[in-house]
Amino acid sequence: MSKNWSTPARYLILVLSIILVVALGWYIRPIFQPLVIAGLFAYIMMPLVNLMKDRFGLKHKLAVNLVYFLSLGLVLASPVLFIPELIAQIQVFSNDLVRIYEEALVFLSEPIRVGTFVFDASDYLVELESSVLAVLTGLPEQALHIIESTSRNAAWFFVIIVAVYYFLLDWDKLRELLIRQAPEKYRRDARLIFLEIKELWAAYLRSQIALMAIVGTVFTIAWFSIGLPGALIIGILTGLLNIIPDVGPMVAMVIALAVALLEGSLFLPISNFWFAVLIFIIFLVLVNLKNIWLRPRLMGRSVHLHEGLVFVAIMAAVLIQGILSAIVIVPVIASALVIGRYLKAGVLGLEPNLREDLLEEIEVVEDMKEEADETEL
Repeated sequence: MSKNWSTPARYLILVLSIILVVALGWYIRPIFQPLVIAGLFAYIMMPLVNLMKDRFGLKHKLAVNLVYFLSLGLVLASPVLFIPELIAQIQVFSNDLVRIYEEALVFLSEPIRVGTFVFDASDYLVELESSVLAVLTGLPEQALHIIESTSRNAAWFFVIIVAVYYFLLDWDKLRELLIRQAPEKYRRDARLIFLEIKELWAAYLRSQIALMAIVGTVFTIAWFSIGLPGALIIGILTGLLNIIPDVGPMVAMVIALAVALLEGSLFLPISNFWFAVLIFIIFLVLVNLKNIWLRPRLMGRSVHLHEGLVFVAIMAAVLIQGILSAIVIVPVIASALVIGRYLKAGVLGLEPNLREDLLEEIEVVEDMKEEADETEL
């Protein structure tokens, strides 16, 4: 039997392998999102692992265990610390909603006069009460869906926390495994491409942190200036939630509006309703400035993409694929362009424009680590 396959046989196996990989990927596609989330968390936590190794001389596994289990402990302990207060706030909020509903019924039961125009909304009270009753009677069925969704999300959460640990523990092995899939004479190119992509993701993460800090600071100042109760907490929360495109700012806006409607301003002589309108206008202006100008500018510069492309990419990702894709779409496009530039050079027979300085920096760092290890020995 010949050791070398014929050309038709090789092409047939290649086509069948591609079909099998695509079919398998399509079948297991629900797991990609938790793995991407786990990868993002591992990427964010990896600098802490490296800090433990460099500053305290810990072994990699010990540093990973220390950072991972401390972080996991904080995550698991936070519900215990915050749930009682959250339940108390929910009770207060629900009582306020009931009070607002009762006041609305009283307000609508009397004719509303604006000049010579008289509007009697009492005829619509029956429909309003029936609508509220329909919502309340549908709560048990919705609760079942919530329980089902919570159980499924709990399973995915378990997948995420396990995957984060193994990403932290074995990332170097996974990276080398991927690089070694390239033919030997192209492995240096593969390593340089990886290092350039790694630098892009690090720059993107720094831009996200900067954006969160700027947004949190601006909103905190804005809320303080108009007397919103809890301005510091709401401003910081707005900055933190900014990492979730569109949905995060929306949650922060709902919280600010609820506080405005229930508490009013600390010093502005206006009603709670008009204070909430003012909150909404300020939020709308600042969020649009952030979405249209600040976010594309920061992220575009961090990954060397045009600001317009960044804005369109994020909006398209939110509309087509959802929140998670909007979080990673910018560095993914930048990474694809790095790979595409290399492939284009190969197709055209040109010399690839790779960042040789990145490899030199890595070699210098590795030499310094080897010298430190030898000194310890």
